Amino acid sequence: MATRWDASTYDTSSAPQQAWGATVLARLSGIAPDASVLDVGCGTGRVTQELPALVPEGRVLAIDASQDMVDVARGRLGDRAEVWRQDVLDLDLDEPVDAIVSTATLHWVTDHDRLWNRLGSALPPCGVLEVQCGGEGNIQRVREAIDAAARETAPELVGFSPWLFAGPDETERRLRTAGFSEARCWLEEQPTYPEDMGTFVRTSILPAHLARLPEQRCEQFADTVIARVEMPLDYVRLNVSAVRGRD
Repeated sequence: MATRWDASTYDTSSAPQQAWGATVLARLSGIAPDASVLDVGCGTGRVTQELPALVPEGRVLAIDASQDMVDVARGRLGDRAEVWRQDVLDLDLDEPVDAIVSTATLHWVTDHDRLWNRLGSALPPCGVLEVQCGGEGNIQRVREAIDAAARETAPELVGFSPWLFAGPDETERRLRTAGFSEARCWLEEQPTYPEDMGTFVRTSILPAHLARLPEQRCEQFADTVIARVEMPLDYVRLNVSAVRGRD
């Protein structure tokens, strides 16, 4: 079932994701100015727009699974990046890129064995991967609120989760299996205080849940979740820095 993303609202409420993205881009500080970089899960392009300055003589590409997100990103980026709709598990580039970045996205992909293999195939030997996404323990209290709200108002959502919040050890094993010769993964707690918690929870956490409900029941479920959530939101980020090995 496709997830409906409210791209325009996400664009104005995603300050936490932008802050996390900035720390990922900082890890690319040594990249060559003529390198090619792919942003996986670019959203509305707020993080992607920083990439051209890092590779002024290079090439910036960006994908997202949501056409609404892609439309907003294209409007923001213009000719500074090539942006298209693409499921990362179907990624098939004409030629490899020198680096892949991804922020606040890959926990939405539940097949991580296939995911890391697909990303590895898009990189040349010594290509760089810099990622941040939800990790083990991410939004545990929020998930408990979602489960309670489902039992109360949406029984068809009981037991449903659109995420895989992996730990660093299992991720390092998957990366090495996927051909990465160097892989460092670590968790980082990021207590989060969105400016408008209700909007943030609806647009950044609940889209996949709401997509499974009839429209007339979405507000009741979302309101029930939000009433149970307290700040700070208990975000835990999985950071990944990896280099693809030589064939």
